[in-house]
Amino acid sequence: MKSTIGLVELPQMGLFDPEGQNLLSEDTRGDVLISKQVLLASIQTAGFDAQLVDLKNGDYQEEYGKATWRETELSKVYYGRQIDDLDPLDYDAWGVTNNFSQYREVACMTIKHLASKGRPVVIGGSDVIAEPQPYLAAGASALVLDKSGAANAPIMDHVLGRTPREELSGVILAEGTQPSLRAKKVLSPQDWPLPDISIVKQCLGTKYKDLPLPEKHSLVGSVFTDMGCDRKCDFCQTPNYRLGYRAMSPKRVLQWLELQKEAGARVIVNVADQFLGRVIKKGGREEVLEIMKSIRDLGFAIVWPNGLELKKTTLGRGINRKEGMDFRPDEKLIEALWGWDGKVGCHFAYLPAERPVFGRENYTKLLPWLEHCEVMKAIVRTGIPYVRYGVIIGFADDNDDTLSRLEEAILGLYEDLITINPSLGFQVAPFSISPIPGTPQAETLRESGLLHFDDPSLYGSVWTPCVNTRYLSYGEVADWQKRLAQIGKSRYLKDGRD
Repeated sequence: MKSTIGLVELPQMGLFDPEGQNLLSEDTRGDVLISKQVLLASIQTAGFDAQLVDLKNGDYQEEYGKATWRETELSKVYYGRQIDDLDPLDYDAWGVTNNFSQYREVACMTIKHLASKGRPVVIGGSDVIAEPQPYLAAGASALVLDKSGAANAPIMDHVLGRTPREELSGVILAEGTQPSLRAKKVLSPQDWPLPDISIVKQCLGTKYKDLPLPEKHSLVGSVFTDMGCDRKCDFCQTPNYRLGYRAMSPKRVLQWLELQKEAGARVIVNVADQFLGRVIKKGGREEVLEIMKSIRDLGFAIVWPNGLELKKTTLGRGINRKEGMDFRPDEKLIEALWGWDGKVGCHFAYLPAERPVFGRENYTKLLPWLEHCEVMKAIVRTGIPYVRYGVIIGFADDNDDTLSRLEEAILGLYEDLITINPSLGFQVAPFSISPIPGTPQAETLRESGLLHFDDPSLYGSVWTPCVNTRYLSYGEVADWQKRLAQIGKSRYLKDGRD
């Protein structure tokens, strides 16, 4: 008989003020499950009876702590299904994933309960890799440091008392002698097993983070086409995973897409923000065009919730050459990525902003301001209906003057964009700088003394600024955040979505 493994989707977490407003805003209940689709297929193909245990969808709410932000006491609440309703003996082993520090306390509560009757609990995810100790203290049997999936089956063998099919690596064990912490074998998305159609149906959603969809109640599927990155930005954890850059072939992407369509999906979410990493290799641009053609041929609308690197959409593809870079927009590539014809193509995209005057050096992979504006105009000319324009604020040198200039620059760009497409749904998403654990930027922020909070539920959210600048308090950064978010908001809300 196959060993049973319960793969847990954590409940939703919120920070509620005394009036009942959730400062985290996004309700992800009903969202498409992206990583769980990959993980379920991986564990089932390895010979285990893996089942989804979804704690996100439900009406139960429980307060588990307090936090004070801007002199207001906030209630930490998880909601969905009650953690304690799970019987720890329902499965032979449990698997939990947590990528976000703001969910650390909820994840540890879940681990503590599941481990209470002696069944092993394995946990992986970005926050686990960056800060392993809280998860070990909660009772996890093993922590997975490998993001590629190669360590999944061997560690499950181990915690179930079997001889691992391959040497353990890329994990931390709660007991005794440690295996190699660095993964000796790394998979590419090309190697991930295709999910059974039943898995695809389980992981479909009716939405994704409340983003605008072409039709209400459309079923939403997903594909994760790329992993790793060719860049080494100091604000990102990805370089720590030591994956390099790995991508699915167009043929393999098509197989995943066909499964989503068979399951009934109308919309596809691709969270791979380095999808364009492939353009720096020979034939990579043609791969992008082929994949986007497959999406349209299958009748899908696509959503890009993470910012594709705009520098790679230029004729120079973001490659440093002796003669310099060619920053002119690659119109054909841009049309393929973001074009919308009213039925298929790109319906929504998060696009990364540039800092036109101050702060540019913090995000060197982005384009110079004028060239950035030209790429943005080329994107809007494709007919894309909705754009969320993400900008980071709260750098050490930010002050009222620098943020006023940023506001002026974005307003000017916004006016140019709605001249091109008067019906464009456009909203600025002003994210506050955050000390993402395990990144050089986090170390710098802590050493600077500007980090005001050390509570992961606060610093793990881009909507609750927690870092002072040399000139502004974190509260004043929050005021700027609210002010910048008004740019384009009325147009973005024209269909009732925020």
